[in-house]
Amino acid sequence: MDRQEREGLAADLTRIEQMNLGRRRMLSLGAIGGLAALAGCAAPAGRSGPPSGGWAGPPADGMRGPPPGGRRGPPPGGFGDHGPGGPPPQIDNGPVVTGTASNGTRCVAFARETEGPYPADGSNTARGQVANVLGRSGLQRQDIRSDIGGGNAAPGIPLDLSLRLVDVNTGCMPLPGHAIYLWHCDPNGQYSLYDQPDRSWLRGLQVTDDNGLVRFRTIVPGCYMGRYPHIHFEAFTSLPIATAGKFARLTSQLAVPAETCDAAYTSSVYARSARTWAQSRDIARDMVFGDNGAERIKVMTLEVGGSAAGGFQGSAVIGLAG
Repeated sequence: MDRQEREGLAADLTRIEQMNLGRRRMLSLGAIGGLAALAGCAAPAGRSGPPSGGWAGPPADGMRGPPPGGRRGPPPGGFGDHGPGGPPPQIDNGPVVTGTASNGTRCVAFARETEGPYPADGSNTARGQVANVLGRSGLQRQDIRSDIGGGNAAPGIPLDLSLRLVDVNTGCMPLPGHAIYLWHCDPNGQYSLYDQPDRSWLRGLQVTDDNGLVRFRTIVPGCYMGRYPHIHFEAFTSLPIATAGKFARLTSQLAVPAETCDAAYTSSVYARSARTWAQSRDIARDMVFGDNGAERIKVMTLEVGGSAAGGFQGSAVIGLAG
């Protein structure tokens, strides 16, 4: 594992721990509120309870950002047999939330996941400067294989994506007019703007149509030590909110099926990924997907057809519940 991989994995662990602490705080607030309500029944007259307005929601500029003090390095003792810090940290993602469409089909809410250390959404820096492509002209595009604005296409086996955004709370109704920002690593496990500061490939944004659908043309992402092959995305309620880099309604990840990786990583372009794939192929032990349970993991894994010779086609139904 090289230095960039160690730093990236350590940053992922930091983000996951922050998400875990956030959930714990919310649970604590709920418990405190319940105790306060019980105490209020017997409280002397005139004693005030919790503020009438309740929680005001996330701050105007969102809830993301680098951890205080910057990114942490590897834990004492280094990385264990299971990747950085040992087995994947377990985050309580709660019960599986589902909806049922009018035709009887089910949809499942995606779990919120870390955006990782390479989002380029304004929440962190690269080479000492804020990394943010969300307001860049040309980001809204279907084919994301080249740099924003064209040129310098990332090599790799083509992967055409069809992603459908639905509302789990309204019978799996489509969500038109939402913006989805998508990014992932290249066949060597490197990210544009961070590992490759002069490149902006494999990043793009699309707006859902009346059926809640967006399409991207990309490549099969690579594999790096400690992570199962994946694609990052953020879903925003509108294009203006997305380009302003404001609060994302959902930040999550899509997994690539093992069979697709097996086929793609035989290509010489993915030689580096092939060397780490054997240690990363168990999605149940992945530090992001591993705590979601079998049902959610299945939903968050792309359905893929095609071949390495002719290219792959992947699809997913992304359920939003919050």
